[in-house]
Amino acid sequence: MKLFSRIDWYIIKKFLGTFFFSIVLILSIAIVFDLTEKLDDFFDSNAPLRAIVFEYYLNFIPYYMNMFAPLFIFISVIFFTSKMATNSEIIAMLAGGMSFRRIMFPYFFSAFLLGVGSFLMGGYVIPPASKGLLDFENKYVKRFKTEHARNVQMEVEPGVILYIESYQIRTNRGYRFSLEKFEDKTLVSRLTAERVEWVSDYVWQLEKYVLREFDGMREHLVRGAKMDTTIMVQPSEFFITSQEATQMTNPELTNYLEKQAQRGVGNIQAFKNEFHKRFASPIAAFIMTLIGVSLSSRKVRGGMGLHMGLGIALTAIYILFSTVSTSFSVNGSMSPFMAVWMPNFVFLLIGMALYWRTPK
Repeated sequence: MKLFSRIDWYIIKKFLGTFFFSIVLILSIAIVFDLTEKLDDFFDSNAPLRAIVFEYYLNFIPYYMNMFAPLFIFISVIFFTSKMATNSEIIAMLAGGMSFRRIMFPYFFSAFLLGVGSFLMGGYVIPPASKGLLDFENKYVKRFKTEHARNVQMEVEPGVILYIESYQIRTNRGYRFSLEKFEDKTLVSRLTAERVEWVSDYVWQLEKYVLREFDGMREHLVRGAKMDTTIMVQPSEFFITSQEATQMTNPELTNYLEKQAQRGVGNIQAFKNEFHKRFASPIAAFIMTLIGVSLSSRKVRGGMGLHMGLGIALTAIYILFSTVSTSFSVNGSMSPFMAVWMPNFVFLLIGMALYWRTPK
């Protein structure tokens, strides 16, 4: 028995063909609007044509294609399925003995292919593209990267707390430095310095330092002009912003979250959101496919226009829901897991309700 029938291949080709056609169409329009908006910035910053094409728009396309993939899937399914329903093709399949559940098989197979592609792109292909995109914008459009960090505080090792009042990446120098070591919540040593300079790897040089070591009620004090010491942190870690979450591959993002959790850094919600999005987005492909087929497979008065109108309305609700829930996560009012996955949970219930109400 063949796994795929001729009807299956017909639906798969319709699904994938409509999906990629809609992506090309919408991204072409997006590029035109984006170019119109940023053209003055490109001229003012003297951005080379080669950089605009290969560093910006060549990275622009996969980044936004993957970001809106579930919505492209939803619109594509509604578009070609409602056309099939209008032409009575769905009715003919059901009349020929093909169950509605069996009709869903090629849809879900196509969604599986697109979901796997979305996961691989989001975890391994998009991060380098996102880095190139943001580097270009920072250089030629609007500078958002800072070279000066203030009030840096983190746990660099278990029980070792680092604090630097200010640090400049251009000179690799920081001011008013302290390094405190705790054992069983008891302070055992405190190293301070007026200035600190990164030498290489994890080697730092302290200037005008004071080392206090505590042993019960006793204190041992050491002063000096300069001293090299090993601190398990590098200057680049002081300047990581939420925008860099999209620039990390899955292994890099996982390692970063584990490292920051060990250090006790709390403001990493954006990185947690990005981590969960990379798993929630492929699942959204199945949910949007379920809703799209269930919504557009009936032949109704109004045809494709009614289906597309409902589809666009649901798409707008999904985007609004995702945006609001993510903002709750960034503010700390909701866990990143719930913020990212809640729209999927809600729309899965909507999809199941539509599926059971669909004439079979």
